[in-house]
Amino acid sequence: MGIAMTMQEYLEDSHVLYDIAKHNRTSNSEMTARVSHVPNNALAKGVVLKWDGGYLLAVVPASRHVDLKKVREIVGEKVELASEEEAVALFPDCAEGAVPIFGAPYHLPCVVDQGLETSDDVYFEGGDHRTLVHVSHDAFERLMYGIPRRQISG
Repeated sequence: MGIAMTMQEYLEDSHVLYDIAKHNRTSNSEMTARVSHVPNNALAKGVVLKWDGGYLLAVVPASRHVDLKKVREIVGEKVELASEEEAVALFPDCAEGAVPIFGAPYHLPCVVDQGLETSDDVYFEGGDHRTLVHVSHDAFERLMYGIPRRQISG
């Protein structure tokens, strides 16, 4: 499958340089970091949350988990994890479980964990469980321009 068309178009429309690398299929983001020889704090993962009658995309380092209490403090409302089925429906061009890190091209609000600000490079799944996308930290900042950044992981 490779990189999802929606994400590829978003990257190209944003005029950021990126490269992709193939890796063996993995079942979670920490394993992806391990097999790809990428630091856990440099691999971003998306987590879909139910919020305000819709959904919110939380982006955290692979080594961390979303702290729902911290997200509630930001959005001021109840949030909870979305089901796998709900996430699949939101990202039709991605493999099941391969949640993207960009909310904008999928028309979802997003919040980013501050832990991703410490790495010179940022990596993320491209829409399947075998493709890793790499961007510079500056490119990541441009792609996430205007997205709230807070400590949302534990």
